[in-house]
Amino acid sequence: MHRRIIVPSALAASLLLAIPASAADFTPGAPGIGDSYYPASGNGGYDVSHYDLRLKYQPATDLLEGTATLVGTTKQNLSRFNLDLGLKVSEVRVNGRRATFATSGEHELEVTPATPLAKNTSLSVVVRYAGKPSELKIGGWTAWHRTPDGGVAAQEPDSAVWWFPSNDHPLDKATFDVSVLVPDGTQAISNGVLQSQSSRLGWTRFNWRSNKPQATYLATLAVGRFDITTDRTANGLPVLNAYSKDLGDNDGAARASIERTAEVAEWLESLYGPYPFNSLGGYVPNVTSGYALETQTRPFYSPRQFANGANVSVVVHELAHQWYGDSVSVADWKDIWINEGFARYSQWLWSEKEGEGTAQELADYVYGSRAADDPFWTVKPGDPGADDQFHIAVYDRGALALQALRNAVGDEDFFAVLKGWPQEHAYGNARVADFVRYAERVSGKPLAALFDTWLYQPVKPAAPAATAAGLAAAPAATAPGGKAPGAARTPVAPKSWKKIAATNTIHEHDGH
Repeated sequence: MHRRIIVPSALAASLLLAIPASAADFTPGAPGIGDSYYPASGNGGYDVSHYDLRLKYQPATDLLEGTATLVGTTKQNLSRFNLDLGLKVSEVRVNGRRATFATSGEHELEVTPATPLAKNTSLSVVVRYAGKPSELKIGGWTAWHRTPDGGVAAQEPDSAVWWFPSNDHPLDKATFDVSVLVPDGTQAISNGVLQSQSSRLGWTRFNWRSNKPQATYLATLAVGRFDITTDRTANGLPVLNAYSKDLGDNDGAARASIERTAEVAEWLESLYGPYPFNSLGGYVPNVTSGYALETQTRPFYSPRQFANGANVSVVVHELAHQWYGDSVSVADWKDIWINEGFARYSQWLWSEKEGEGTAQELADYVYGSRAADDPFWTVKPGDPGADDQFHIAVYDRGALALQALRNAVGDEDFFAVLKGWPQEHAYGNARVADFVRYAERVSGKPLAALFDTWLYQPVKPAAPAATAAGLAAAPAATAPGGKAPGAARTPVAPKSWKKIAATNTIHEHDGH
């Protein structure tokens, strides 16, 4: 309730004179949050703590109608601020009052509140909007998958602008309530826990809640016809998996992989500590893409991930991201290694657990099977550049760096680092340099040179560096009679390599 206070005119005048702020003290929030690779991503001047999305989606026409309420706090004296959204807006309200708005660029919504907003005050923004996400292209690409029975939002480094207004960068995490109205017989899948479901007049509403801080690109929406399986872990955590009803020949392999989600998560807890979120699961819509994505609590998997049979390794990768990437997120997209290097190394550790090749054997194979002039070595996992952000070197060379660390500090300290890091930075953001300092603190060893060699030098680390890091090049063959060494033998791939390599398409991201 807001009470209207009537102030006598003389007193009102004196109060106005006592206010030191002037119009000059209020400035627009920055149109970008300051990311090294994506300067237009996110916005400055405010911080969002919660998104409430109330949506209606018609699969037959791809029409999405939404009312989004953003709750947060101002971080400066704001005369104007930006949101990221590509769909058409019909109304904006700020703190209950109508605001004026305009668009600029490909996804900037410029909002001017009726009165300027003082620093460190509560902020609520309501945006009414509508459009067909499949018709929106930004930079020539899309994060929206049109399917025969609906649509899916899942992409990295951003996907929110296709379906809700946001401060679209991992630095500004928030909790989410996502309520979606769809025609009866159709389901709406999102993050977190399904709070309720109800039907009326031919439409069904699904209400989802993700109650821990979540980056906007990790929010997902899938509308279609799914077969849904549910369960609970031994600790009572709800598990929900969803499979499109027309996955064809990939259906069985997808289920054989994703139904092991709880088992994989339990194993990952032994490495990284307690699972950080309120639900588990995964979903496989009938999309034509080839990648997978760590959408928070409920990873997205393309059916093609299972075209050659079951592959639990991809499930390991995406679930490892729940700790490394989702709970602890990048502060800047150049720090992608703290996401992808660890998710790939988790696959190596799964291989070790399953007796299909140790992490050391996999590291030796990666190092030995790529010649020094392979362009693979020119990509720097610690700062790969926007064009190479999802290059295979970020994953495989990134995992090599972790094996080098393991050999340098020993298993006890290494696994203490792996478990302690996501606890220390839970629900926050971090940089590569933060991890290096943390590993030095836990191990008591200077590690800057090691990480520089494996993450930042655009060349293949020379044999002495590899030997020092415990990595072996391909052994030389012995000449007949054992008299002289011959050419280096082709490295032998560990048994798990084929399965791990089959997940490389998780890096495609539809060419983005």
